[in-house]
Amino acid sequence: MTASSFQDDVLDGLADRDLNEIAGLLGTDTGGAREAVAETAGAMSSQLRQKAVADDGDAAEVREAIAEVAEPPLQGVATLGGGLAGGLMAGLLTKMSRPVAQAVSKKTGIPAANVDRIIRVLIPVVMAVFAKRAAATKGAAPGAAPSSGAAPGAGSGGLGELLEQILGGGKQ
Repeated sequence: MTASSFQDDVLDGLADRDLNEIAGLLGTDTGGAREAVAETAGAMSSQLRQKAVADDGDAAEVREAIAEVAEPPLQGVATLGGGLAGGLMAGLLTKMSRPVAQAVSKKTGIPAANVDRIIRVLIPVVMAVFAKRAAATKGAAPGAAPSSGAAPGAGSGGLGELLEQILGGGKQ
């Protein structure tokens, strides 16, 4: 049995009402909405990969967001202080929304404003997929949890490797 792709997991995590909302926004059926979601999720993962290997502040931002997602959630009283569960990743995905929307629009012909709305619906789903995949990755390799100072490059271990595992390796 093969592992599901990142897009498949995003589609599986999408509620029917959200898929129907996207279909309505695009003036299509749920099949067309699923295609648009898969394309958008693929573009989001591609953008994250590019940022992760960049030789600038973008790579550090991706490392911090992935490290945050990879950590188990706070529990109990500690969460009452306004913990930022998903805060860095949500901010990163929001910041990436414009270039992703432009890329998907160019490729599919869907207006960028509509793609941006799709992204807004997908951000919580994408974050849930990241958290689930990060937890599964940690469970598969006990003691291999990366630290925030790990090397950023894909395939170089640490967070770069975790990002590849979360996004499905060579798949988007």
